[in-house]
Amino acid sequence: MTEATTETGLQLASSRKSKGSKAAAVLKLLSRTRGATVAELITESGWQAHTVRAHLSGLRKKHTISKEVRRSGEATYRVAAEQAEEADDEKVG
Repeated sequence: MTEATTETGLQLASSRKSKGSKAAAVLKLLSRTRGATVAELITESGWQAHTVRAHLSGLRKKHTISKEVRRSGEATYRVAAEQAEEADDEKVG
């Protein structure tokens, strides 16, 4: 293998490892009482806006996600607390 191939392989491996932790961080933000805006999710995960929205779409398959509008006009997304706890239990068990 060339040095460039090895470096690329390492980058891919490290991005796969951190994928779960980013998803967990996003779920944690969504579990807050006030939920999270797309901007907050982008800041926490480092993902681009379209990736955050795609992840939210994927989460809708397992969780009920509510969308609310803050007084500032920003849309917030929130997962029911019971569902977030169930997701944590699935990871442990």
